[in-house]
Amino acid sequence: MKSACEQAAQIRSGHLSARELTEACLQQIDALNPVLNALVTVDAEGALRKADEADRRQSRGEPLGALHGLPLAHKDSFLTAGMRTTWGSKVYADHVPQVDSLIVSRQAEAGSILLGKTNLPEFGAGSQTFNEVFGVTRNPYDHTLTCGGSSGGAAVALATGMVALADGTDMGGSLRNPASFCNIVGLRPSIGRVPIWPNPNSFGQVTAAGPMGRCVADVALLLSVIAGPDRRDPLSIDQPGTLYRQDLSADFKGARIAYSPDLGGLPVAAPVRAIIDQGAKRLADMGCLVEHAEPDFSGASHAFQVLRAMTYASGYASLLQTHRDQLKGTLIWNIELASTFSAQDVISAEQRRARLFRDTQQLLETYDFIIAPVSQVLPFPVDQPFVERIGEQEMHNYIEWMDSCSLITLTGHPAMSLPCGFTEQGLPVGLQIIGRYRDELTLLKLAQAFETASKPYTQG
Repeated sequence: MKSACEQAAQIRSGHLSARELTEACLQQIDALNPVLNALVTVDAEGALRKADEADRRQSRGEPLGALHGLPLAHKDSFLTAGMRTTWGSKVYADHVPQVDSLIVSRQAEAGSILLGKTNLPEFGAGSQTFNEVFGVTRNPYDHTLTCGGSSGGAAVALATGMVALADGTDMGGSLRNPASFCNIVGLRPSIGRVPIWPNPNSFGQVTAAGPMGRCVADVALLLSVIAGPDRRDPLSIDQPGTLYRQDLSADFKGARIAYSPDLGGLPVAAPVRAIIDQGAKRLADMGCLVEHAEPDFSGASHAFQVLRAMTYASGYASLLQTHRDQLKGTLIWNIELASTFSAQDVISAEQRRARLFRDTQQLLETYDFIIAPVSQVLPFPVDQPFVERIGEQEMHNYIEWMDSCSLITLTGHPAMSLPCGFTEQGLPVGLQIIGRYRDELTLLKLAQAFETASKPYTQG
């Protein structure tokens, strides 16, 4: 299966047309989507029309965008003008917005071909992709298991060649977890690297939007389009996205890497730990100095729970008042959880977030990167809403099993999920690499070096 970069190069050289690539993706959708349920809205006619327009532009010698002719899909939480956007909720099952989210319009302006929308749990709540509008999305490596979430449909569509590129969002692992479960690459960038608009919570961002792809170079390509400042997002970073179109080749011999196998004592399933240990050894074999070290994560899980509850209450408390009977129980719990916290709880959570950011920055003055598990468990049964226990340790709510991602979210630093290897049962496991604050470029370079070293172990 060719990468998006390879597909783009073939189109530009005239060896492949945008229509041919779009038809091939649509054939994959027809063949696989009825079982996997990765895409929940497909506009085949519109996609082919856009592909023909792209081929005509190229034949006329017009300037071509960075994503010229590449078929992609957007997460069903991003607004798409004239195309249904549901957030996986019965409340919005027939909602058709009139505007595009910024991340959507940027990809369109870069010449992409919109195929449709990818599935997610209701309002992105939880790392298991299912909802009452479209049903479950299944893991491409074992259809009885979950693909993760909340950007699960995107991960499955990429892993199976239904799309060339896809986007996602990530609060507590929504982009990284499905990348791990589906053996693809996902980047949660620093807040503001990919501006979010519209966004009713512009100054209190915990969620980041980011790129997903079948390889690191594809993720860099998509980041180059969706990154860059926008005056409507007050936290957007004033650096152009074109920064990520440079050569990612680099030698990391001598780089110092902090390895945190359980992020301060989290339960991690033995098969996951074994694969992550192999990833750490692979980095050592590349010439990196790998040592056990981590920032102080004490109290960080509770702080994340507070800030997450505030985010959900801010976005959906009014919906709870008018459509409570149409919302899933875990979402209701997460919204109502906010009312149990005091002002001091919120202050303490923000203070803990700030300390963890500083602690991580300080650690990354000694080390160049941190590595850790993406997910604490392997993909689990698709009819199981969430993980209730890891080993002997009970999980207290529907997202605690993803602390391996949410604790990293709280650090504020960019993080990637990279294919690391497979268990004896053939299930993929991802390695999480955390880079220095706002230094996505160096993170991408290490990720590509690791990807090259890992190819014998990750070809699924």
